[in-house]
Amino acid sequence: MDLKNKRPAVMLSTEIIQKRVVEMATLIRQDYAGQELTVVGVLKGSFIFMADLVREIDLPLRCDFLGLSSYGSATESSGVVAITKDLDGPVDGRHVLVIEDIIDTGLTMAYLLQNLATRRPASVKIASLLSKPARRQIEVKIDYLGFTIEDRFVVGYGLDFDGQYRNLPFIGTMD
Repeated sequence: MDLKNKRPAVMLSTEIIQKRVVEMATLIRQDYAGQELTVVGVLKGSFIFMADLVREIDLPLRCDFLGLSSYGSATESSGVVAITKDLDGPVDGRHVLVIEDIIDTGLTMAYLLQNLATRRPASVKIASLLSKPARRQIEVKIDYLGFTIEDRFVVGYGLDFDGQYRNLPFIGTMD
């Protein structure tokens, strides 16, 4: 199927996403009041969500990024995960908020949580824009969730298909 020239159908509009981002930031601000936060974006898909979210969090915070690659076919994860870009600094003793674009199987996030635990942070929580529970193989606790979606292929707002569509201001479906 040639998806490169297809215009995605809007699933979640820009306005709905922005409203939910503000709501999530309010909860995060309340939960971390008086504390410094280390926000870790999982590259590449989370960068737009993370940028919008951290601008709404009025707390002292540091931003860092982590790159992960899951090996398998183009549409299925094998659960074998490699770090392609590690954190720039230590997180020991820090409150860490992992920012993810979408959690589907849970395999990549489970790996990341195990890896971060070895670095002795004070706490680790997850903020994910999207969750696809129909694909879940390993349950992971999502502390701050934007939207639960059905099992459809989505792009936009940081999510891509073959490197394209990340710049769309909405979440769209390709099927």
